[in-house]
Amino acid sequence: MLIFNCTEAASKFFSRVHKGKTITPVEAQPPSPTPEEDELGDSAEQWLVHVITVQRKHVLFVIHIKTRYCMIFADAKKADVEGFIQRFRERWIYGLIHHAAQHDILQWVDDEPMMERFQESCREYVFYKRRHRGAQKHIDDIAWIFQGFAAEWGTLPPDEFAAGRFDAQMNDTFRNSKGYKDYYAPDEEMMVHWLRQYCGLDEQGLQAARDRRKDARQEFRELERQLQQDG
Repeated sequence: MLIFNCTEAASKFFSRVHKGKTITPVEAQPPSPTPEEDELGDSAEQWLVHVITVQRKHVLFVIHIKTRYCMIFADAKKADVEGFIQRFRERWIYGLIHHAAQHDILQWVDDEPMMERFQESCREYVFYKRRHRGAQKHIDDIAWIFQGFAAEWGTLPPDEFAAGRFDAQMNDTFRNSKGYKDYYAPDEEMMVHWLRQYCGLDEQGLQAARDRRKDARQEFRELERQLQQDG
């Protein structure tokens, strides 16, 4: 199940008023005070959602509470829940497959079983009005950087690919959070989470994927250095 924990701003964004009555998908009474206390097992994907206005348009920031993997959705349409869910799922999958292809991880991905697991696990979704202090801090950092980029560009990302490039840059930024001993890269932790959850890899397979990712990054850096020397 996809669980979207919404800040006050996000709760208002997903709501609309019809004939004087507020219509909202956001449940005001979550099952627990914090996402970590929900008793839903490993199948629940907990996200925090926040929204700000940039250049007079809504920009959604959605961050995975466990891994701090973040996605931004520029020029989002207010109260369009179905549109958001579709956009969210497509961007999440695209970002992961793109990362796997870049780092030679696709050898551990079996497309059909992976998508079947994903569709089964993430078919249902729920919105709660609930905060998460640690994830909010990271969203605030990312939002500040995004506003700086938007000012420099003079526009918001024009399409999903441009937004995905910003996602990739943010998810390659080392972070720290509760549950991790050291700083970590959200894209690596999300990759491991995805391989475990939707590809059925055991710990040995996950470590092999981590090692291959590390080697691929080193190979890329060496290639960049070689090209600079040749230039």
